[in-house]
Amino acid sequence: MRAPSEHDIAAGNVLLAVENVSLAFGGVKAVAGVSFDIRKGEIRAIIGPNGAGKTSMLNIINGFYQPQQGRITFKGRPRAAMRPYEAALGGIARTFQNVALFKGMTALDNIMAGRTLKMRRGFFWQLLRLGPALAEEIEQRRRVEEIIDFLKIQHIRKIQVGKLPYGLQKRVELGRALAMEPDLLLLDEPMAGMNLEEKEDMSRFVLDVNAHYGTTIALIEHDMGVVMDLSDRVLVLDHGVKIADGTPAEVQADQAVIDAYLGLSH
Repeated sequence: MRAPSEHDIAAGNVLLAVENVSLAFGGVKAVAGVSFDIRKGEIRAIIGPNGAGKTSMLNIINGFYQPQQGRITFKGRPRAAMRPYEAALGGIARTFQNVALFKGMTALDNIMAGRTLKMRRGFFWQLLRLGPALAEEIEQRRRVEEIIDFLKIQHIRKIQVGKLPYGLQKRVELGRALAMEPDLLLLDEPMAGMNLEEKEDMSRFVLDVNAHYGTTIALIEHDMGVVMDLSDRVLVLDHGVKIADGTPAEVQADQAVIDAYLGLSH
């Protein structure tokens, strides 16, 4: 599939465009000349066998890695090299394959941490909790409570997340990402390690986030049933190279994808 054109980007339909991006570690190419786009309002899946370069691609998008070649355009503007906190300020939030929460803090406090970027008052005023700083904290807490209600985790809001079941920890991490009000939400294997019931719950919340908040989502996921049910379009990587890009039905029928997952002998 062709790289996103200047016309596509200028028309405002493309939220993020990756053009001929490459990343190598020593002599090992993690990503090799990959081009694709993520359109506003869609759920975009990135799939591939282990070692395909999926997480490396997310790390490039959110600024953890800087590509050695290629260009990234976000919100219609070419993006300079940036760090993850700068990507977050620009509207990109992320969850991780391995839950990255403050285990000694409550679910409420973890999600409140996601509102830090929205705070306008300095640390001194926040510490005193007076006047405008107190009003701001009350407003931020109100927004967090809305997210807690949305994710149906009212009953665990005051529990330390380290004591929660894995599936609920994943939901709290999703809540923290939503608290940042991202334009683009990156989900790295949101169903990993979950049982069937937990996967069904998380799948429903991913769809609800997309529909209710209008959040554009890019996700990595190994469960092909989940990918086919949730995604509008699917990008397939293998050994850092793009081998397919299209609708779930198109990708599912692509012989290169079948070979990559099952082996040429099949």
